[in-house]
Amino acid sequence: MSSTEPSALSHADAPTDEQRLHELGYAQELDRTMSGFSNFAVSFTIISILSGCLTLYGTGMTTGGPAVLVWGWPIVGLMTLLVGLAMAEVCSSYPTAGGLYYWAAKLSPNNGPVYSWFTGWFNFLGQVAVTAGIDFGAAQFITALAALQGWYRATPGNTVITFGVILLVHGALNTFGVKLVALLNNVSVWWHIIGVVVIVGALAIVPSKHQSARFVFGHFVNGTGWSSSLYVAALGLLLAQYTFTGYDASAHMTEETKDAARSGPKGIVMSILVSLVAGWVLLIGITFAIQNYKGELATNTNEPPAQIFMDAVGLTGGKLLLLVVIGAQLFCGMSSVTANSRMIYAFSRDGAIPGSALWHRINPRTKTPTNGVWLAAVGAFVLGLPYLWNVTAYTAVTSIAVIGLYIAYVIPTFLRVRLGGSFVRGPWHLGRWSRPVGVAAVAWVAVITLLFMLPTTSPVTWASFNYAPIAVLVVLGFAGGWWALSARHWFTGPKVQGTVEELAAVERELGGM
Repeated sequence: MSSTEPSALSHADAPTDEQRLHELGYAQELDRTMSGFSNFAVSFTIISILSGCLTLYGTGMTTGGPAVLVWGWPIVGLMTLLVGLAMAEVCSSYPTAGGLYYWAAKLSPNNGPVYSWFTGWFNFLGQVAVTAGIDFGAAQFITALAALQGWYRATPGNTVITFGVILLVHGALNTFGVKLVALLNNVSVWWHIIGVVVIVGALAIVPSKHQSARFVFGHFVNGTGWSSSLYVAALGLLLAQYTFTGYDASAHMTEETKDAARSGPKGIVMSILVSLVAGWVLLIGITFAIQNYKGELATNTNEPPAQIFMDAVGLTGGKLLLLVVIGAQLFCGMSSVTANSRMIYAFSRDGAIPGSALWHRINPRTKTPTNGVWLAAVGAFVLGLPYLWNVTAYTAVTSIAVIGLYIAYVIPTFLRVRLGGSFVRGPWHLGRWSRPVGVAAVAWVAVITLLFMLPTTSPVTWASFNYAPIAVLVVLGFAGGWWALSARHWFTGPKVQGTVEELAAVERELGGM
């Protein structure tokens, strides 16, 4: 992407990371030690093709089957890339932990506070939901492995307990093992890439038979109860769109990243591109390895990929491949809690969450928002509880994640398109492609927001109801009601913490702790 236009600063003239943060109104409270690779690693880990692709694989097997699984991935991936490109351009101009809600405030000169308010709340909803989706998916796979080992059965109660334990571990890691988390994020990139190679390689070499290319690229399945094939195929896009979430983490980590105005945007875009290629290879490899479509769909483990692994490479080999997947999912959930806590920290810094003083508090030892970590973990656990009585709860959680995050993604993009030439670009930008990319991104998000609020199975009952619209309406009603009754009188958008001198004093105080 070009950096030669007059509105973009040359590298020599660009302010330092701390100077730019001061210009945006904030002190350097967080520890800025993250490299560009580490910034990319966080988003790539949260996208986690070994998590999203596999935890929703069973859903994909009934909503379109192999044809939609395989062709839906590149279609969604390319549209997501447009959304990511539009976000990355704005990130370069405003590299701050607030990310989306900060951008919305600055891109709307007249109505900045209200856009910022609702963007922040949808981002909060999406971040909590994606954390819930990731760790709940890990809980399902761990429970499936435990059932294979005969340790305990794969019941909803056991899955929810496992889910809670995983969140506790991730909360503790982000509280006490901050340096370890940074190291594990880097390890995670190679775990995912090597893991895909190992899984696809094993599934290609070991089985004595494979499905035909006609089956993999053209077999359509409708197990939803709906009669419209087009509607079912559209529902099948959820697997890909849910997987391509969480890359806003690169923006939320910019206050901890070196050369943030370039590293943050690159982290967003590269995480999508690498996931697009590796994820497609993974989905094609697993689908070719299917031995018994109907049997694997009705697996006792509740996780069709687990049965596919065992049918293809044997019981022991299948368990080993499951461990690779579970490791990736645990890496993913750990990074999601990290990114979620940074968003909570930034939003609380501007007084927008009840109890903001508590959630904004920085741990003086680790220079991380410890309280925000636990708010993220508890919120995610609450979203996963309906699985105890709702069989489609996981699909609903993933829908909530997509809807919440993508609404937050698209509001700043829409505002940036509306600004046109008056938008002040950062050192990383799209040049003349900015407007067409932004318009396409807004249109795509409008489509998927409506799509993933629709019911996924027929007939619709309380046990199969998609409660994503209820969760979205609750947050919208709460945020809207609070805005109308109170916040509109005092919330003015992101707060400026002080003058350059005052910000420097804050940094000296933190440095002396």
